[in-house]
Amino acid sequence: MNRLRGFTLVEVLVALGIVAIALLAGLQATGALTRNATRQSDLLLAQLCAENELAELRLGRRFPGVGDTDLACEQAGRQFRVHLAVRPTPNPSFRRIDAQVLEHDRPVLNITTILGRY
Repeated sequence: MNRLRGFTLVEVLVALGIVAIALLAGLQATGALTRNATRQSDLLLAQLCAENELAELRLGRRFPGVGDTDLACEQAGRQFRVHLAVRPTPNPSFRRIDAQVLEHDRPVLNITTILGRY
């Protein structure tokens, strides 16, 4: 007898299932990479905002008073808000400054530093 050689329906379905699982895994990996790149961009822009405000305090050469301040910051066409919280320390010659950067009231980055009396 001369039988035709080829794949059975079950073999084809198993192969399609394996390919579908591999494609799904690739799609999830691509999504994770895209989210990571977006997060990196958010952090970079937020860090620029925070560092700019902290540098302005350092360059102002005046000892900051205790209290909270909200400042607007635009980076790459995006609007951020920088919340500066100046707190006293046990040593009266130093102040603790917490800079929190928010975008649409969602925290993006926190930076804390100490600023001394000049």
